[in-house]
Amino acid sequence: MSDDAESPPMDFNRAKSQWQSEYDHTIMRSDLRRNRSGIEVKPIYTPEDWDSSRYMEDLGFPGQAPWARGIYPSMHRGRTWTQRQLIGLATPEEYNKRMLKIIDAGATALSIIPCNSVYRGYDIDEVDPVLLGTCGTTINTVDDLDMCLNSVPIEKTSIALNDPSPFTLLAFLLGVANRRSIAWDKLTGTSNQSDFLSHFVSNHMFFRLALDGARRVFVDHVSFANKYVPNWNPVSVVGQHMQQSGATPAEAMAFTLCTAVQYTEDCIARGMQPNEFLPRFTFFFDISISFFEEIAKFRAGRRIWAKIVENRFGVKDKRSQRFKFHAQTSGVDLTRQQPLNNIARVSAQAIAGILGGLQSMHTDGYDEVLSTPTEEAAKIAVATQNILRDEAHLVDVIDPLAGSFYVETLTNEMEEKIVDVMRVVEDAGGMFEAVGTGLVQGMIGKSAVEFQRRIDESEQVVVGVNKYLEDDDAGVVSLPRPAESVMQGQLDRLRTFKAARSKVAVDRALDRLAFASINEQENIFEHIVSGVESGLTNGEICGKLRDEMGFGNPLVAA
Repeated sequence: MSDDAESPPMDFNRAKSQWQSEYDHTIMRSDLRRNRSGIEVKPIYTPEDWDSSRYMEDLGFPGQAPWARGIYPSMHRGRTWTQRQLIGLATPEEYNKRMLKIIDAGATALSIIPCNSVYRGYDIDEVDPVLLGTCGTTINTVDDLDMCLNSVPIEKTSIALNDPSPFTLLAFLLGVANRRSIAWDKLTGTSNQSDFLSHFVSNHMFFRLALDGARRVFVDHVSFANKYVPNWNPVSVVGQHMQQSGATPAEAMAFTLCTAVQYTEDCIARGMQPNEFLPRFTFFFDISISFFEEIAKFRAGRRIWAKIVENRFGVKDKRSQRFKFHAQTSGVDLTRQQPLNNIARVSAQAIAGILGGLQSMHTDGYDEVLSTPTEEAAKIAVATQNILRDEAHLVDVIDPLAGSFYVETLTNEMEEKIVDVMRVVEDAGGMFEAVGTGLVQGMIGKSAVEFQRRIDESEQVVVGVNKYLEDDDAGVVSLPRPAESVMQGQLDRLRTFKAARSKVAVDRALDRLAFASINEQENIFEHIVSGVESGLTNGEICGKLRDEMGFGNPLVAA
């Protein structure tokens, strides 16, 4: 028998004291570390930090309160996340070709990114042609979207529309469904950019209408979808924009949850019942490379949302408490320097999202920091998800990090940090008031400046940027601009579309839209849908509503 076997077991306190002494001797310097949310990260976690007797209070089981372990009983073991690659490319024909190839590579759902001109609320004949199709698809009419979705069984395919207020792309999709004799209740997907408050804060190009007008159209859109397109998700509350603007992960989650509370209250004020619309609330987050912090962010967010739904709004229905979210690997973590390294970054981010319990994911192309991803980069991004699912077996065990002293402690600390930020917003009168006064923008700006300082002073290492520098960037070439002749063809098609319409029908549809905008008894989105049937374009709809409701001028906090 060995001497070790004969030795009495060392008690916890003695062992900890011995380790601490040896650790201090090894480090020999101050070693304070904090994550992006400002939470101190200790070198080791033990039962002193998280006691497993709190299992039911902190964890429970998947598909049950407190929801930390996931919103469905089987999670990824029963049904993996949908692979929803965002694609935006030149013309509808080019989009369709790329999209079909991405589906063949393993994508299981669609996400359509329109051209910046569309995002800004204009038709392509209203902007400088040199800008067209450089980072998204030119979709101005129902014909354009029909072409994007050529050979796609839209009644069987979940489609995410990156479609800011007033949601012309969804109106186009309903028009396509009518053309194909497909009932609207067969359509599934998400109005992926319906969160106008996140646009007001962080994504100014998307903000088309004045703040009050955007609020009105949003609620009309939710009401219409719940009534006529019952399997569509009209609400996607977006934390991604705010985190990419500089919010810490905890702040991004807090602001997102505050926004969801605001939208819930706005829908209730319209007369809708929470159990009718909350099951169709979805969320959209950024996944930074701060690996464990992101996992804890998602686990904490699930718990907080369920508490809000039950305690604040009195809703006990599980479907309403579920925190369904799509996540995208963080483009702001990608670097122009040594861009092939971004494959490793995206992989780490994707693993964090999977272990955090997402329902849908987009993995960035390694060259996405340079341009719309090339076909090669897009295929690698899809393959990354396939490898993590099928080769790395990340779907075999539900919430495999549960019970980790570090992860559980960090989840609790993130929850405290998130709730603290939410209190600041609540004290300011809620999210609508907080963004209107610039409070949220100021908090994000402060965090952004602090994080940039850490990079500038090399406290935060960014490989290829402030450490491990190289002159050779591996010869990565970005996607070229669309050919001038291709975009001219798209412009000609739009002119033909407009010329073929009934001017009387178009004028009548615009008049009805204007009337609806000043009459709160009318549903604005209903008139947008009928206007599309009369031949209205994206630019005409946005332009008319701007005239009546005011131009979107987001507050830029100093």
